[in-house]
Amino acid sequence: MTDKPNLLGWTCPRPLQNYPTIVMGHGAGGRMMADLIEHLFAPAFDNEWLRQMGDSAALEHFTEMGQRLAFTTDSFVVSPLFFPGGNIGELAVYGTVNDLAMSGAKPLYLSAGFILEEGLPMETLGNIVTSMAAACRKAGVNIATGDTKVVQKGHGDGIYINTSGLGVIPSDVDISPANALPGDVVLVSGTMGDHGIAVMSVREGLTFETEIKSDTAPLNGLVEAMMAAGKIHCLRDATRGGLAAVLNELAGSSRVGIEFDERKVPIRPEVNAACEMLGLDPLYIANEGKLVAILPESAAEKVLSVMRKHEVGKEAVIIGRVVEEHPGLVTAKTSIGGMRVVDVPAGELLPRIC
Repeated sequence: MTDKPNLLGWTCPRPLQNYPTIVMGHGAGGRMMADLIEHLFAPAFDNEWLRQMGDSAALEHFTEMGQRLAFTTDSFVVSPLFFPGGNIGELAVYGTVNDLAMSGAKPLYLSAGFILEEGLPMETLGNIVTSMAAACRKAGVNIATGDTKVVQKGHGDGIYINTSGLGVIPSDVDISPANALPGDVVLVSGTMGDHGIAVMSVREGLTFETEIKSDTAPLNGLVEAMMAAGKIHCLRDATRGGLAAVLNELAGSSRVGIEFDERKVPIRPEVNAACEMLGLDPLYIANEGKLVAILPESAAEKVLSVMRKHEVGKEAVIIGRVVEEHPGLVTAKTSIGGMRVVDVPAGELLPRIC
């Protein structure tokens, strides 16, 4: 029998000691999740590929054309299983495809692992699988392998899905969270907060004059068009923790400051109204079909023009820039002309949204 893990021996254990058990905030994309990764998982599994800390890892295994392999994995536990604009099946496919695309990779193959709860209606499973198959066709990927497990009733919340993905990165592409440079511009591909509010509206039985739909969509086609138009330094899809979490991750990884204008961030009026009613900040709400890009200012207008011609980039806009000042810190110009620090969320805002 192995010895019990010694918490005191973990890297900077204090943040973990504050929570002797796992809580929902550890999976919400904020500071608690970052602490768990930084002080437990990262040092335990440390290697050169894991240190990249991107949405997917670029592996130094080359194809005959000098391409690198990209590899990623993600698990999906969204509740409810079906929500306006999508379901857990589409989410599982697009989420993993998008993680590969954020490294500049062309997604090729996925695995699909299903954990099914006893009593799940076969019709429900059939609808989810059918949606996954359609999503694969739309994204241009294939499910090459998979696994199925069943747990007793009351132990699985219907269905959980894990998907892993494999893709190839062209030899001339170098996109990384650590590549942002002072003078670069920051742009987003569209409106923020749609997915999180769509899920919350169904979960809490909220109704609005205009239905809020999830933005679940594959981003690999958009990224391919962007890379053809100009050099890209950083890409991230703004999922858990929303725009605020992504900008903080990029600022920290690149050791730069990021400044943006809140008034330039596109937010649908109905999403903004829902956030005001619920006391939420749309900058922290998850998206599932939107990306954040950092690129040289000289390439920005051409890339932006290409994005706006694409189905999922029509509302793309430049929101800010990278600066040398306050490295690791993100600041926003407010609607009244002041400045505020935009920090990462400490814990959960909307749990179980992906």
